[in-house]
Amino acid sequence: MMRNTIPAEEILNKAHAVGQYYGFTPLSALTALSRGNAQKNIEHPEALSRLGDDTVAEIVSSFLKRCQRVQFSPSSRQPLFVWHTNIAPGRPAPKKVVVQLHALGTDHALADAVIIRALLALSRDLFHEEPVVRINSMGDKETRARYARELGNFFKKRGSTLPEECIACSKQDIFLAAELAIARECAEYLPAPTEHLSDASRKRFEDLLEYLEMTETPYELARNLISRGNVWNDTCFELVLGGQRVAWGSHYGDFTRHFFPAPFSATGAVLQIPGTGSVVKKTAPTNMRFSFVHIGDEAKRLSFRLAEDFRKARISLTQNIGIESLTEQLHLAERRESPYLLIMGRKEALEGSAILRNRQTQEETVLPLSGIIERLKAVT
Repeated sequence: MMRNTIPAEEILNKAHAVGQYYGFTPLSALTALSRGNAQKNIEHPEALSRLGDDTVAEIVSSFLKRCQRVQFSPSSRQPLFVWHTNIAPGRPAPKKVVVQLHALGTDHALADAVIIRALLALSRDLFHEEPVVRINSMGDKETRARYARELGNFFKKRGSTLPEECIACSKQDIFLAAELAIARECAEYLPAPTEHLSDASRKRFEDLLEYLEMTETPYELARNLISRGNVWNDTCFELVLGGQRVAWGSHYGDFTRHFFPAPFSATGAVLQIPGTGSVVKKTAPTNMRFSFVHIGDEAKRLSFRLAEDFRKARISLTQNIGIESLTEQLHLAERRESPYLLIMGRKEALEGSAILRNRQTQEETVLPLSGIIERLKAVT
């Protein structure tokens, strides 16, 4: 049976741990670095006040406003993988706890896969059950426009067999009408958005599914999973437990133009959990003993699986799975001042090994992946 309420301190600690092993930095740590330079009194377009009943869009909008104030500038060269929560140490936890995971500045399907994998790990830890991951793609602007026309034809042709409220809604918001038809279980012949994807959107969606399959991440295709409004595009996904949605995520690159002069690609996910209202203790940050850096698809796929092994063994290790540039990964490892680097390229991934480098002496040791947990635990 799914846990109905979870102590806020447990949520915070587990979110920290998952973020660490999958390479998500707490927003609080990034904003602390920009303290004193934050912009104030920023005006936002009126469109941001008309997000309707899309609570996830409201949450993401609030997150982007925070990023805007501290003048984040993610890019494909230097993407930002960030996690955030409304739990504040030293204060009573809110009645509804929110944990967010975001990949900013990268359009690679790997970013979506990292978010889904991290969200899955966090949900398993918190709910003590196996969530169902449901995935679909609404495509880019071109696709959404084409799909909207198909939905319009659907509601016109089947007006006599659909509930009146669906037909009335279709004249105002075609995507909301589609969601309503799905909820009323009368969408058997509803057209699927994946049948109308542009070439670029189809390639991106196929890349994501390949990452999930190659890393043995369980998922199911959900042709009736719809994202509506002008916030979301391309991939959308949800995590379901006991028939109840506990998390929602999507690509939302077009939405960033409301907050930044140079819009960038972005994917985010929001996990919402009932809290207990308890006061959360402040914890001191810890330095990671190992920084895991990797390059190439083979190494990235292995790093997905190793993240869980390292986390369960409580190895003091962090990595940045979603960042493709080896240079940027080494730069982040340098900032963390980890005494050791664990390095994996294509050659090592194919051979089933990794290189352990002592940053002080530059001494390197090749470690087989079989038994690597015990070897890292023995490093002094």
